[in-house]
Amino acid sequence: MKIQHTILALETSCDETAAAVYRGKLLSHVFFSQTALHRKYGGVVPEIASRSHIEKIRSVVEEALQKANCSLDDITVIAVTNRPGLPGSLLTGVCFGKALAYSMNIPIIGIDHLEGHAFSSFIEYTPPFPHICLTASGGHTSLYRVDGYGQWTTLGTTQDDAAGEAFDKTSKLLDMPYPGGPILEKLAESVGFEDFYSYPRTKNLSYDFSFSGLKTAILYDLINRGGYDTATKRCTLADDSPVRAQIASSLHCAVGDIFEQRIEKALREYPDITAVTFVGGVACNQYLKNRLRQSVEKRGRLFFSPSPLYCTDNAAMIAFVGHYTAEQQQFDDYTLDIGRPL
Repeated sequence: MKIQHTILALETSCDETAAAVYRGKLLSHVFFSQTALHRKYGGVVPEIASRSHIEKIRSVVEEALQKANCSLDDITVIAVTNRPGLPGSLLTGVCFGKALAYSMNIPIIGIDHLEGHAFSSFIEYTPPFPHICLTASGGHTSLYRVDGYGQWTTLGTTQDDAAGEAFDKTSKLLDMPYPGGPILEKLAESVGFEDFYSYPRTKNLSYDFSFSGLKTAILYDLINRGGYDTATKRCTLADDSPVRAQIASSLHCAVGDIFEQRIEKALREYPDITAVTFVGGVACNQYLKNRLRQSVEKRGRLFFSPSPLYCTDNAAMIAFVGHYTAEQQQFDDYTLDIGRPL
């Protein structure tokens, strides 16, 4: 007989302080976003992120418990992200989680952040097995074959820059405020997502991903068009210059081509695949989501992608993984430590 655990999940791998409660279903999910703290620096500052986690984690956990209408006494398992991520950020969540688990004499589970993303679609949907999962964020871009709960095989992964990083760095080249991804998508939408400049796609025929060349091609193109001062390292285009929108549009088309090519390859080579999931922060991009949905459904497979709330870093996905891991009786001990950093 399976024990139905009540999971308290913590997620502090980067710049979101999040907590969730799960018992058979998601009971609550609370997070504090640090975007405003990092905006003036143009990206995440690890030291600021760590300090903010320390300041916010207790109140976030208390709010998650309150919204789930339960107390700490009702919690039977702590699930906490312990890899990969910013070391200082991870340590905050792991130390807080271990202290709670030890004081309450309950089990703790260290969760791989990427596994959380890979199964984030299950918070709202029930994708069939086996399926292909494309995870795309600022730090990672990976393609997995998923055969069951906790059963996932990496087909390809980031070799240099991740897809989200290509968006972040392009927005920085164009002197846009952080985070620039949503702004780039609006710019691209304004010109209809056309491939104006045909930036080079990776020629690698494997499942791996490489976006550093795309970012560099955009930089040199911007320089050649007189839109970038190499001395000051600042964009010189006017705010209303059509080149901005055309670059944003061409970037979207290139990333979409790369994603689609990898997924098509997987569907050809694994004919037993019944569905594709698209997860991670980049899955908030509606153009990429719609494009992949059309491509996948045209090939007779199902397509699933979480709501934006569960695409970005969140504790709900950590709670779900903690739920099935607890059912499998795969617990860690109180010596749990953080894993490899980004």
